[in-house]
Parts: sequence; structure tokens; C-alpha cells
Amino acid sequence: MILLIDAGNTRIKWRLVGTAPFGEGAFGHDRLDVLNDVFEREPRIHRVIGANVAGAQIAEEITTLARQAGLVPEWLSAGPKRCGVRNLYQEPGQLGADRWAALIGARGRHPHACLVIMAGTATTVDVLDADGNFRGGLILPGVELMQRALASNTAQLPFVAGHFAQAPRNTADAILSGCLQAQAGAVERMFRQIDTAPHACCLLGGGAADTFADLITLPLQRVDNLVLDGLARIAQEG
Repeated sequence: MILLIDAGNTRIKWRLVGTAPFGEGAFGHDRLDVLNDVFEREPRIHRVIGANVAGAQIAEEITTLARQAGLVPEWLSAGPKRCGVRNLYQEPGQLGADRWAALIGARGRHPHACLVIMAGTATTVDVLDADGNFRGGLILPGVELMQRALASNTAQLPFVAGHFAQAPRNTADAILSGCLQAQAGAVERMFRQIDTAPHACCLLGGGAADTFADLITLPLQRVDNLVLDGLARIAQEG
């Protein structure tokens, strides 16, 4: 049995693959005891594969837990090519492990041109063509981070709850609507690079995906855990 770990900026997600029982879950950075429980509950785990963008301390803490179970995690790094995806970054190794895994997961789910969008603390919008080439992508602040940036750097734009409106008529709605429109607009502009490709679509996932999914007027699939899907494909590769 293989334990897959997606250590993100806000949460850590995990999935067991291989012999039943299958399981998965998510927890905050302050709840690594959950992962310890997984190791104790499932002694058949013989391999740990992870993608980490949460920093060195989180990686070290997870590694310590794995070593207590007699295992050494295999932390993913982006490379030039894997599982049918070719990395065209100027320096392939600089691509984040989460984006690399998500691209691999997307390729397994949709073997055509697509945008791979992960909406979380940050939002990434990556172009994957029909031949499996990662042609590049965007990183922008996520919805909440945009709101907090306005609240932190202006005197009269507070961090308060708002509602989406096409033409907002109060400040709270104007802030939230602007942040949501910015996310959807970035997606729609990037989609122009593949909009003539057959079966092109957007694969949208992440904790903030539902906040702007309805604003995207493009072929769209709501997906969850593309990073774990990619790690699962990597595990199958050997």
C-alpha cells in the first residue's frame, strides 16, 4: 500500500492507494497527529510519495513520522518529462511540485488540451496542450489573499464579507466581486491559447474553486485532488 501526500500552503491532503481499504482525508498544518494515526492504523504502507509546497519544516515533520514507521518519503521534484507530460518551463526544476503533479493528474483524466486550474491560497492557471506539453502558466493571489491584500494596504477597504454582483453597489460586494472576476478573467484569457483545440476544457480544483466556478463561461470540469491523482499515476509508473 502506498501513502500519497499533498502538503499545500494551507492544508495537507493524503490518500492510500493499493490494496483495500482505500482512504483519504485532509487536515491543517497543526494536525500532523492525523497522519501519525494513518501510519499506526495501516501497517501495510510500504511507500510514501509526496508533493510539498508547505516549506522545509512541514517536510521534516512528515519525514520524521514516516521514519518512525520505517519509511522514507519520496518528495516529488519537477523534471523534464514524466507520465506523458513534457515540462517546457525554462528551468523545469523550478516548477512547483504541486503544479507538476496536478498536470500529470490532469493528463490522466483528460488526454486533450486543457487548462489546469488550482484555486487555493494562490491560484495557478497552467496550459497543457493536446500532446501533453506544459506550455506555461500563471500564478496569482487566491481570492482570500486578494481580499486581505486590499484590507492590509488600504485605509478604507476592510476585510469583510461580501456577495458577488455584476455591478456591485457597496464596498464589500465590490471587493469580493473584483477578486472573483479577476480569477475568472485570468482563466478566460489563458484559455484563448487552446480554445481552437478539439475537446479543450478547464479542469478546476482547489479549496476556493467553487467561489468563481460559476463565472467561467467555458467548458469546465470541477475536479478534486488533482495533485493526489498525479502522485497516484507516478506511483503506478514505478
